[in-house]
Amino acid sequence: MNDKDNLEVLREKILTASLPHIPFDGWTMKALKRGAADCGFDDASALRAFPVSAIDAIEYHSQLADRHMIEKASELPDLPVRKRIAKVIECRLKQQIPHREAIRRACSVLILPTNAAMAARSLYNTVDTIWYIAGDRSTDWNFYSKRMLLAGIYSSTLLYWLDDNSHETKETFDFLDRRIDNVMQVPKIKDKITNFILRLSNSPRNFRL
Repeated sequence: MNDKDNLEVLREKILTASLPHIPFDGWTMKALKRGAADCGFDDASALRAFPVSAIDAIEYHSQLADRHMIEKASELPDLPVRKRIAKVIECRLKQQIPHREAIRRACSVLILPTNAAMAARSLYNTVDTIWYIAGDRSTDWNFYSKRMLLAGIYSSTLLYWLDDNSHETKETFDFLDRRIDNVMQVPKIKDKITNFILRLSNSPRNFRL
């Protein structure tokens, strides 16, 4: 195992052990040092794992969740794209239920203007991973429009999930299904509007302002 692999293992171990401390200490070096101690590491190891800022652990946590999504996707049955996307998001959120308060604290950090770039980068990487798992290999303008739409779906579902007290957060996944259904209607609505405009433009009774 090379130094890079060793550092990756160190980061994952410390972050995972730190998650129970974050609801109390926030995304701080104090929480990371406590996590390091739980793993048998010293304070210097926490600093080596996250040398720039403890807030960088938020982005790393998102990257880990993306990796776990890819691993979990191998267990999913062959589903239509719409259902596969919903299932992948459901798997991601269910994995994070024990750490919901840590994620709530992360969201409160990411909404700060100084962390906007990190928030956008993490969100993009997540929705890009979801589309990749769903089988999307588009390279045209649809590549970006699909990710933009899914970013809205995922963000609103995440916020709903944070305050969902239903059994196994079932209401969140009902909400997710509704959001996906609404977005799926957009192309149909656009087609109807386009057809309506074409009919008007071709009608002999059309008039000018």
